[in-house]
Amino acid sequence: MGRYSGFIAMYATLASRDVDCCLIPESPFYLEGEGGLFEYIETCLKENGHMVIVIAEGAGQELLAAKNEQDASGNRLLQDVGLWISQKIKDHFANQLKMLLTLKYIDPTYMVRAIPSNASDNVYCTLLAQSAVHGAMAGYTGFTTGLVNGRHTFIPFNRITERQNKVVTTDRMWARLLSSTNQPSFISPKEAAEIRKQKMPATQLLDDGGDCYDEKPGTYFKVTSVIGCLSCGQ
Repeated sequence: MGRYSGFIAMYATLASRDVDCCLIPESPFYLEGEGGLFEYIETCLKENGHMVIVIAEGAGQELLAAKNEQDASGNRLLQDVGLWISQKIKDHFANQLKMLLTLKYIDPTYMVRAIPSNASDNVYCTLLAQSAVHGAMAGYTGFTTGLVNGRHTFIPFNRITERQNKVVTTDRMWARLLSSTNQPSFISPKEAAEIRKQKMPATQLLDDGGDCYDEKPGTYFKVTSVIGCLSCGQ
């Protein structure tokens, strides 16, 4: 699960509190070199003696060879990134680092779908079914039911399929995950250099005279938060 979005992997990681690394499609990563996944795994193993990695189904697909096949539903078949990355980790630590590594791979495909429902799940599903029947009896078609802002509503199919819901890696929820796992951002040196070259976008705060000068000559910085500037108090 998680072909194109990493919500399940992200929330499972946050709920566990025992995960050292979470890999999702929205946050690209690389294996070898400085700041790569292998380096982080080596650091965790040396410090803690163990490591837990959660990886979404669609993560790292750009690192695998393209596979132009489809399943019975017409969806593009993705390669098993879990098995692939497991073998890559084994080969790296056995051949290059000569480290004894015991790796256990768990595929939660059926575990995620086979968990017994609780009372809240049963009530929610009952309300969804009742709302669907009410909508059909009222003459509505091409819709589904869902909870929006605390209210059960009718949602047209076109609104559901018009765009994909993605994890925003600049959002606070992903920041919480990074704080929980202490994993690096896995931005390659080339990408980091490109980010540093990018100019800061113009904002209303800066356009309204939000630039600040420190009392020390030659020191210049810009205010990017409404909290203000600690140096000059603006």
